[in-house]
Amino acid sequence: MRYRYLAISLLWVLSIVACKKEKVSIIDKKPVLTAAPKGFPDIPFTEKNPFSLEKWKLGKKLFFDNIMSVDYTVNCASCHKPELAFSDNVSLSVGAGGLVGRSNAPSLVNVAYQPYFTRAGGVPTIEMQILVPIQEHDEFNFNIVKIAERMNELPEYVEASRLAYGRDPDPYVITRALGIFERTIVSGNSAYDKFKSQGLPNAMSSDAKSGMNLFFSTKTNCSHCHSGFNFTNYNFENNGLYYEYSDNGRRRLTGKSADEALFKVPTLRNVALTAPYMHDGSLRTLEEVVEHYNKGGVAHRNRSDAVKSLGLSLIEKKQLIAFLESLTDSSLINNPNFYKDDL
Repeated sequence: MRYRYLAISLLWVLSIVACKKEKVSIIDKKPVLTAAPKGFPDIPFTEKNPFSLEKWKLGKKLFFDNIMSVDYTVNCASCHKPELAFSDNVSLSVGAGGLVGRSNAPSLVNVAYQPYFTRAGGVPTIEMQILVPIQEHDEFNFNIVKIAERMNELPEYVEASRLAYGRDPDPYVITRALGIFERTIVSGNSAYDKFKSQGLPNAMSSDAKSGMNLFFSTKTNCSHCHSGFNFTNYNFENNGLYYEYSDNGRRRLTGKSADEALFKVPTLRNVALTAPYMHDGSLRTLEEVVEHYNKGGVAHRNRSDAVKSLGLSLIEKKQLIAFLESLTDSSLINNPNFYKDDL
């Protein structure tokens, strides 16, 4: 009888400890998810959709749920894989019904800081961008109202929606919750950051440091487009990939010939993880990318003046690639907060 009493008491104590541990981990997660890296601006959560852990958890659940696609075959993470810095490893991703997409899936890293969305820049907010893959025939091929109907049939989604937004699942809840989750996908702890912002002199290799100097030099002019803390000026450029493009880029929105085959400059953060490259995924490796710019691309009528032959040596190309590899943030891709198993 005594041992039975001790066993019950022990289970009671362990249950309290477990509850306290769980409560502490939930409380501690908020500052971790909302803290901007050193040298970064604050993460721009909106006044109308401020961060809460309940919203984040709901957005994360939706991000990994096939409920988002018409035939329950794909979700956001199908094309934006956490281990690949929220990009894909194929030129064109496969959507619902096995249909192949029209452009290479970009990384979602630091998407919170983008001033507009899609490669052509036609969408002004993250919340509005979420509608794009839902409606595209070669992505989710679905309707956000139908997604909400599915969610309302599942008690866990109804409860989560009410906790997060005080209302049953609807398009407002879906876009806002996903917006909260995506805004926390922030990367700023690479070897380059440790060297540049955190003052760790040995964080980068000698080749990477030489490549960094080359990257920011007038010889390569890489930083003309890939500037700032996120390594992009967010402008629309043509880099001389083709003489003729099957995708007319920003012209699709503006109708202007001057916007023909212009695409938004992507971030270079975690670029070593996001192959293949370019708007169509046509270049397989960083070596191919560097060689493309080394040759100056082809003379498309809208090619940027910043794209020209560089005359890099084999050693300089190796150093430049070493620098690009130093932009990989292993703490991001190993963060359990951004994987489905941590739901």
